[in-house]
Amino acid sequence: MAGPDADAKGNDRFNTEAMNWDQNPTVVQSGILARAAYLKRLPPSPELSTLSVLEIGCGTGLFSLSLAPLVHDLTAVDAAEGMISVLSSKLSSSDPIRSLSPPGVADAPVPGTSITNVLPVAALLTSPDDPRIQIDPLTRQPTTGRRFDLVISHLVLHHVADLPALFATVFACLKPGGHVMVTDFEDFGPEAERFHPAASMDGVERHGIKRGVMEAVLTQAGFEHVQVETAFELDKMVETMPGNRVMEHKMTFPFLICRSRRPVV
Repeated sequence: MAGPDADAKGNDRFNTEAMNWDQNPTVVQSGILARAAYLKRLPPSPELSTLSVLEIGCGTGLFSLSLAPLVHDLTAVDAAEGMISVLSSKLSSSDPIRSLSPPGVADAPVPGTSITNVLPVAALLTSPDDPRIQIDPLTRQPTTGRRFDLVISHLVLHHVADLPALFATVFACLKPGGHVMVTDFEDFGPEAERFHPAASMDGVERHGIKRGVMEAVLTQAGFEHVQVETAFELDKMVETMPGNRVMEHKMTFPFLICRSRRPVV
């Protein structure tokens, strides 16, 4: 999925890949693991069901649609119009939505038309007052000064050129006391570069995120109670040699979850 400041090449890549995005095993498996990590750290119902959520870099909505039934409303933003087009198609279809439940958990199929609290938005988000995110997902009516209880993002930060600018925007999008929770693979050294095949580097700004960098970025943006920790590990097939397109080597990639709160005052 495209980050909020994705360049033209990155957007072209994600627009091209959108139709087949949900068949990417890395996207699906990391989404399953990330959903479990988020739910472990988010408040349980009934508090969870009261939250207004903003997702940045939602892609085709795999993650969005797995969380939407649990929250009050969700605004799903992506810079790639192709990704948002796929998400919009899901929401207008009677076909069942793909589940991100763990293996062995059989969820009842949910048709897209039954999810009525998700607003898909194609945007390069740089302002909390962007009118495209000022629309109430439930009523579809424009509002002013709309802010969120929670901002989430999964597998997006490695596409973002300017992390401080992103988290300044995130901070401004939150209500006082609101939380941010983001996940991405960790930059654990040169081998982290192998997460992406050599042919899929368009739009990649860094090879994972670093704990110290994330702690500093969140703190400098004004957040408090900053926590950065390992959320899960993902086994992924990578190229045996960079650029040879032979995906026959398995590597384990740690994923970090970064969370913090906007101060109440």
